Amino acid sequence: MPVEIRVPPLGESLVDAVVGSWLKSEGDAVSRGETLVELETDKVNLDVTAPEDGVLGRIDRQEGDVVKVGDLLGVVGDSTGAVSSNGAQAAPIAEPAPVAEPEPAPAMAAAAAQPSATPAPSVDASALDAGGRAAPAVRRLAEEYNVPVDQVPGTGPAGRVTREDVLAYVAKQMTTPAVAPPLPETSVPTTPVAPAAPAVQTAAPQIAAQPAVQTAVPDSRVADGREERVRMSRRRQTIAARLVEAQQTAAMLTTFNEIDMTAVMDLRKARKESFQERHGVGLGFMSFFTKASIGALKAFPRVNAEIQGDEIVLKHYYDIGIAVGVEDGLVVPVVRDADRKSFAEIEKEVIDLATKAREGKLAISDLTGGTFTITNGGIYGSLLSTPILNTPQVGILGMHAIQQRPVVRDGEIVIRPMMYVALSYDHRIVDGREAVQFLVRIKELLEDPTSLLFEG
Repeated sequence: MPVEIRVPPLGESLVDAVVGSWLKSEGDAVSRGETLVELETDKVNLDVTAPEDGVLGRIDRQEGDVVKVGDLLGVVGDSTGAVSSNGAQAAPIAEPAPVAEPEPAPAMAAAAAQPSATPAPSVDASALDAGGRAAPAVRRLAEEYNVPVDQVPGTGPAGRVTREDVLAYVAKQMTTPAVAPPLPETSVPTTPVAPAAPAVQTAAPQIAAQPAVQTAVPDSRVADGREERVRMSRRRQTIAARLVEAQQTAAMLTTFNEIDMTAVMDLRKARKESFQERHGVGLGFMSFFTKASIGALKAFPRVNAEIQGDEIVLKHYYDIGIAVGVEDGLVVPVVRDADRKSFAEIEKEVIDLATKAREGKLAISDLTGGTFTITNGGIYGSLLSTPILNTPQVGILGMHAIQQRPVVRDGEIVIRPMMYVALSYDHRIVDGREAVQFLVRIKELLEDPTSLLFEG
């Protein structure tokens, strides 16, 4: 019996998803638990697996389609037969026994020798479901170029039209020469003939209908490979929307300071090997900055708050978000109750969350919540930057690259490992005085890291 593949529950606050890549094609053998298709949500990507062993008999939703929980994605049938268009499984067709054919009469034999004038039956495009020849994303692309989808030859499964089919059709229309109507034999014009313009419209109306400035140049660049259209992932769309929202809704300002990292680096160097042997994890900078942030948040609690309507929600717990760069954007998994965790526990959790992020295995629960965020642009070489708030949080700390710079100590110029740090904050509830003192407190704690045992 065929088994339906449906959109599973997506998680709290998520109502829809976008169909990503199908890892199997119609007719491929599948095993129970094997990933068939990826769904993109606002926060994480979800794998939809095969419910049973069998054959992927039908794909109902294509890449780019928006689906909701419970929507039908496709059907898996067993290995003995195909799945029909209505979901029912067709019975295997038994091979008929050979039957001896009678000797044809001479007249019939002569007729049979002539080629048949009746064309072989073909698949009628109208037999496909309405709107089923192309995914919505492909139809939108065709509309941008004013191309009727029903005129584009489809090379996909069951004659479906793909993005490549549309672009190839447009390129072909662009390179098809327009033929001007023949002139009468007695007509010998002495100036260029004006009727050539209507001929272009007759040869390719769907291209001429658009302004040449908007269609000719982009089309040629797509055709020769100099431009490429890539669908924006659901995560990237959400990141874009949230960043714009943060800048439009918060009164965001940034203050800067610099930290002498000598004491932290000396401590790491002295304890590095013993820490690794005892805890099985390296002693990085993130645990120091997490502890220092918690100490500063305790001293200035409004930086650990959020605005809800006309109220300020002060949070007396410390769920610290750690920004992690992945292939299709930035995610911020959360270290819960970081104030209750040791240096080793923080380092282990940060490594675990970063690994899950890069492998696409983060759960919704790993990303929700968070009271304050730390982002480290220094690992990419950033010397100074202005981080954007991770709303509804009202504070984010930016770390940067460590540089050997000349500084004055006790009246002498010395070379020290220095790091610029930045705090972006929501000026609606965090005053400039608090923000500056917050960053100064982080500087004090990191330049005397033993104090973190008491403050963080």
